[in-house]
Amino acid sequence: MSDVRQTFSTASVASLDSPQAYIEETPIWRDGTDVDSSILTGMQWRIWWLACAGKFFEGMVVFMTGIALPLIGREFKLTAVEHGLVSSAILFGILIGATALGGLADRFGRRAMFIVEMALFIAFLLVLSIAPNLAITLIALFGVGLALGCDYPTAHMVISENIPARARGRMVLGAFSFQAVGALSGTGLAFLTLTWFPDPEAWRWMYLTAVPPALLILAGRFFVPESSNWLIVRGRVAEAETALLRLLNRRPRYPSEISLKAETAASPHAHKVKWSRFLTDRKLRKATIFASVPWFLQDLGTYGIGIFTPVILASSIGNKREHAQSLSDLVYNDLLAAKGAALIDVLLIVGIVFAVMFTDRIGRVRLQVIGFIGCAVGLAIAASGNHAGSGWDVPLIFAGFMLFNFMTNMGPNAQTYLIAGEVFPVAYRGTGAGLAASFAKIGAVLTAFLFPILLKDLGTDVLLAGLVVTSLLGAVVTWVYRIETRGAGLG
Repeated sequence: MSDVRQTFSTASVASLDSPQAYIEETPIWRDGTDVDSSILTGMQWRIWWLACAGKFFEGMVVFMTGIALPLIGREFKLTAVEHGLVSSAILFGILIGATALGGLADRFGRRAMFIVEMALFIAFLLVLSIAPNLAITLIALFGVGLALGCDYPTAHMVISENIPARARGRMVLGAFSFQAVGALSGTGLAFLTLTWFPDPEAWRWMYLTAVPPALLILAGRFFVPESSNWLIVRGRVAEAETALLRLLNRRPRYPSEISLKAETAASPHAHKVKWSRFLTDRKLRKATIFASVPWFLQDLGTYGIGIFTPVILASSIGNKREHAQSLSDLVYNDLLAAKGAALIDVLLIVGIVFAVMFTDRIGRVRLQVIGFIGCAVGLAIAASGNHAGSGWDVPLIFAGFMLFNFMTNMGPNAQTYLIAGEVFPVAYRGTGAGLAASFAKIGAVLTAFLFPILLKDLGTDVLLAGLVVTSLLGAVVTWVYRIETRGAGLG
């Protein structure tokens, strides 16, 4: 950083009177050469890493629950309906938390909810680890989901409102990729826990492993500044200037001082969001449909296939012990499921890497459309496996599901999250992004409950055909209501 001049180019900035204008400034070298990509400050990197942690914990806990479920079922002697409640409790919590808590970021600030969500996450994990019965277990899982739901809009906003637009896409998706890293880590930790402690209560230790790192992340979140974009909308100009100085603290020092212009519409009561505007305001309505409907359709397929794929993978890895009676049989089957889930997670990581690489080059809309179409192709290949000759059935099903997992994480699974945090104005961003996430999780909850039942009653072919249709519909809705946010400022 010592090679960077203390004067910075402002060719792309009309006037330095808004937080986003300062954030967008590009350093230049001593010979006057522009830097191709933004040089992020230490505080910007700190915010990014702390936001990554939220997505990491989501992937870790949600995927860990799938492995913990057989052990929870054995301890509490769960019925089929109770199994469904446990498997969907976190998803239902995310559904509620994304809007109920995520929307509070528009009222109390991004930093405040960034802290609160992690405190809630830790508290409910601790309750979960000592839950004496099913009722407390469900409450704790729902509470964990509430905290993770709040993170959907909040983590996105603390990154996107503090990062230059030209780097925003890859930085937000880079953080989102930690969901897949967390999933892989969660399955790995669950596998090790079961190996070291082959006990019916091993599931409690699985959840406790997330508490120590979460405490460190909670401590770190107390030391980040509030979003200057949010402060300026609230009319708190002096606080916005102070926050921006902390965010852009560089060596050599630049800027040495910041002078912001209050927005004309700024108000300390800007948190009073009128929900009716999401329907009556044409731009907000279009943004809501664009952010919500494709995400809902994506979750139908992603969670549906997520439930079905481990069965195929488990059968290809080894022989499952049917009608497990002993604890050793139960642990063996759970370890087998953990291996299968780990294979899936590798494809999720590969897909998100491609999303990070191309979202700022190709654009959000095109990647989402390409991803949806790729998902449909993958599902069609998987469906064809049921009608292929002997020796081709498992490879086709395997290949189709792997293509689906790659395309969904490169396209709609990543892009819907990114888009939801970009298409709404600052004053409505937390509520709008939370609303989109909640609507999407309706699809996830419905799938968690209904997919196994429909799989039994309708069969694989009908279900896969239905998901092919929903994937293609996602591509159509994305294109019809498209709002490309690549490179656009969020101030």
